[in-house]
Amino acid sequence: MDNRLAFLKTVSPFDLLPEDVLLGVVDLLQEVRYTKESLIYQQDSSKLRSLDIIVAGAYEAFFYDSEQNKRLPESLGAGACYGGQSILLNKKRSIRTVIAQKGTVVYALPRRDFRALCLAYPAFFHFFTARYGERMLNEEYAHFVKPISAPEENFIAADQMYSRRIETLEVREIVAVPHDTPIYQAAQQMAAAKVSCAFVTNEHQEIVGYLTDITLRDNVIAVQLDATRPVSEVLDTPIVAINNEAFVYEAILLMFQTKTRYLLVEKGGHYLGFLSRNKLLSDLAQSPFMFIQAVKSAQSMQELKRRWETVPEIVNQLLSRGVKPEIVNQVITTVADTIALKVIEAVLAEHGPAPAKFVFMVLGSEGRKEQTLLTDQDNAIIYEDKANEQRELVRTYFLRFAAAVSDQLNHIGLSFCTGGFMAKNHKWTHSLSHWKRNYHTWMSESNAETVMKFSTFFDCRYLYGEASIMDELQAFMGEELRGPVERFFYYMANNALQYEPPLTFFRNFRTFTQGTQQVFDMKKTMTPIVDLVRVYALKHQIFKTNTGERLHELREKGVFTEKEYQELFQAYYYLMGMRLKKQARQLINDRIPPTNYLDPKILTQVEQVTLKEIFKVIADFQLRIKVVFTKTL
Repeated sequence: MDNRLAFLKTVSPFDLLPEDVLLGVVDLLQEVRYTKESLIYQQDSSKLRSLDIIVAGAYEAFFYDSEQNKRLPESLGAGACYGGQSILLNKKRSIRTVIAQKGTVVYALPRRDFRALCLAYPAFFHFFTARYGERMLNEEYAHFVKPISAPEENFIAADQMYSRRIETLEVREIVAVPHDTPIYQAAQQMAAAKVSCAFVTNEHQEIVGYLTDITLRDNVIAVQLDATRPVSEVLDTPIVAINNEAFVYEAILLMFQTKTRYLLVEKGGHYLGFLSRNKLLSDLAQSPFMFIQAVKSAQSMQELKRRWETVPEIVNQLLSRGVKPEIVNQVITTVADTIALKVIEAVLAEHGPAPAKFVFMVLGSEGRKEQTLLTDQDNAIIYEDKANEQRELVRTYFLRFAAAVSDQLNHIGLSFCTGGFMAKNHKWTHSLSHWKRNYHTWMSESNAETVMKFSTFFDCRYLYGEASIMDELQAFMGEELRGPVERFFYYMANNALQYEPPLTFFRNFRTFTQGTQQVFDMKKTMTPIVDLVRVYALKHQIFKTNTGERLHELREKGVFTEKEYQELFQAYYYLMGMRLKKQARQLINDRIPPTNYLDPKILTQVEQVTLKEIFKVIADFQLRIKVVFTKTL
């Protein structure tokens, strides 16, 4: 007995228990010996009858994937415990598969006695739940733990498009024609190769455009153009390419975002071939991408409204199938972008051509491609500078144009921004020179109020118009950020400290009353991650707007370690997934407007533990940003 007591005092978390309690525990232990290598637990099926404390030898714990490969193997030696997390947080089922090595000796503490210790000693209980929360921040671990339900009806015909890379697809061979080739000869080459697209090259054999069946119909036959003219006179642009290591869903989203039907596939600076949008979509008959195609083909505002109302159902089904929240964000954003583009084109057709080159840009969550189902409009217009006598005419046109676009988007379901950050607001439709002055003022004359108010404008993304205008504005921002802007970063960093994670000193949820519930705001909980990543991105001249993409670039630049990147990335998108699920179910099941409020009482114990670990991660990063950016002022 003395030996067992001495041993228990060396084992975490039993070393947290009083000695008189440990004496009682010693009497409950049952010794188990394994004389040969034995499979003792199978993941998510074997029920645990005890907490296993390893005395000698080792347990090998791991996950099996669908092909029975061992994933995340871990050796648990003397002094380690197995089964606590499974008993407490996985309905007593073993989270992982476990093999006991030959010669392993275990003390088994019966399940009911283990649970009694957890109830009586919070620190003992917290040891197991905290370890679980830490593990759930690992993307691969969370993937194998997370249960995936499969609804009977869904919008996904092929789950593998979310995990399959382009390099596994069969790409079409490129048919290239020189820029001075007569149109009719190019058409003959397309017919001979049985392709609907030929790529046009310049004198250096560089691809500069493409020719399609639609090009020939619209630019040649419809206008009765002489077919002996060179293809350079009718080619389409721009050329859009994607790396062969990208995922299939990324290729399809890129096609919709750039409005191209053909995508060149690139590897190491060379083109391997091309993909056809129609070919990809034909393999995904009920995918969300076919839904996006339906949005693109909509003929009226009422049809667009009906399509937008369907989005919650798609979101719910994507999440139920285990699709990652960051991919779901992209689907929502692509649908919203497609609707906005349809509206912009319709309003331009109604109001006549714009009197100046311009850019319609989106801001905030839309600019970051992180829209949820509780989303409003955040947009602005930049137009080129014109001579004095034209300024009022140009401005009047764009304000009228912006009002029409915003009104139609609001009718469809993309609501007006309550803060007024819309192009229809005269404050946010201006010339390029005026916008440059805006950004200069925000960065050089920063204070707590202006930084909080205008931080959304640093998440600006091109949507429609003359891309070069947006490029010039971003180049200007880059120059300004290289100047003496310590004050700007000081207040930006302070802005990231405004919202504290809703966790008390005793690791309970800090809530407020909303109706009959005690809730916290999920959007405000995620805001510190968005804000702190934005600060680091601007500091290091990263002009991507998506939080995940910014994190990736910061890791590549060595600003964040791999561990820090994983912690923030997993924390952010775990919260995003929880937020999207709740909003989709409010719309579908409860038929009420979505909110960002969450009552922690409705969460499972697993979810509560994971959230608490996430809040700890956020608090730690807030402390870091406080030290890095605010210590000098």
